[in-house]
Parts: sequence; C-alpha cells; structure tokens
Amino acid sequence: MSKASFILSELDETDIEWMVAHGSKKNLAAHTVLIQENEKLDALYIVMSGTLMVYVSSYGDREINQIGSGEILGEMSFVDGSLPSATVKSVTPCQVLSIPCDLLEEKLEEDIPFSLRFYRAITKFLSTRLRGTVNLLSATELALTQYLTSATEEEVDDTDQAHWQWLIERLQDV
Repeated sequence: MSKASFILSELDETDIEWMVAHGSKKNLAAHTVLIQENEKLDALYIVMSGTLMVYVSSYGDREINQIGSGEILGEMSFVDGSLPSATVKSVTPCQVLSIPCDLLEEKLEEDIPFSLRFYRAITKFLSTRLRGTVNLLSATELALTQYLTSATEEEVDDTDQAHWQWLIERLQDV
C-alpha cells in the first residue's frame, strides 16, 4: 500500500475534499528539484504521477530511494518542524498535489476531528515504516553475525582481529 493510500484511508471524504480544494496541482519537468535538503519546506506533496529520486548529501548525493505515484513527501518535516533530510528531484515529468504547510497547520488547529484523523494516519504510517526498518536491520545484523562467526581463526588476520577487539572495547564504553 502506498504512503498516500495508507494515510488517506484514515481520512474521511471531507478531509480529502479540503486537501484538494486548498492544494494546487503542480507539473514538474524532468530533473526538477521538488525538495532541497536542509531548506525550509513550504508544502506537503502527494505524488499523482511520475517518478522522483531521493538523494542524501551525507551519502555523496547518491540515489537512495525512488518515489512514484501515490507517495507523500515532506510529512516528516511537517510533523517535527525540522528541515528536510534529503533532496527529492523528478526523474520524469511529474504531477504533484502541493498542500501549503501554513494552511494545513491552520486546518489542524481549527478542525480537531480532522487533526485527530490526520495525526493518527501519520503516526500509524511512521510506526509501520519504523517496524519495517527495525526488521530489516535485525535481518542484516543476523546475517552479519552469522558471517562473522562462520570465519575460523585461521581466516581472520591480525588486522581484522585488532578491529574486532577495538569494536568490542568501544561498545563497552557506550
């Protein structure tokens, strides 16, 4: 299920009508930056069509995720007020629904039932995504542990052994 489908399923028809009435349709040409890492975000975006790529500067501006139709962008920055942690750029021509953050904030303050549904939807989505990340990390850790324990003493040279010992000592200090 896409992020938008997941979140929109928690909202009622009047909530969605408000978003459509107060949002604006934006057409992006290929190679257009929609969200710039570490720059203030003015809108929450729902991707209606096209493909976008996510880049993070700490990874050398390497592509880390592909975004398609049905995804919502900017929800984390909207919820916690922080600057975006990634740049999002269109790969193909795209169409997005842009919902201004200031109007959304006003709506959330004025319409308590909408606010409850909106934040419940965001919370459930982020919780689901966090669980998926934890499961992925757990599987990765298990595979790494199995790999490391399968090596015999003869396969581990002195440098590897020193790194391993340093890691163990470092973890004891944490």
